[in-house]
Amino acid sequence: MNPTADPSPAPDWSDAPDGWNWAAQDQDGRWYWYRTEPVPGIGGGVWRSHSKNQQYACNGAPNADWFESLRQRPSPDTSS
Repeated sequence: MNPTADPSPAPDWSDAPDGWNWAAQDQDGRWYWYRTEPVPGIGGGVWRSHSKNQQYACNGAPNADWFESLRQRPSPDTSS
């Protein structure tokens, strides 16, 4: 991976299933939605959650900094 390249953007939250409030990217570039907060896999390179709590979201570029990709769904804007 080119260290100066921008990592793949996270998938759009409008595509996330209702109640799936976490997204993370594995080292190979695949993004997943999570119903529960995932944890880094013991062997590295992947995020883990019970299989019923993870769902494929999209592909991205491989990411050497995969462990920094965990995102929580943003809160809805209540300022209106």
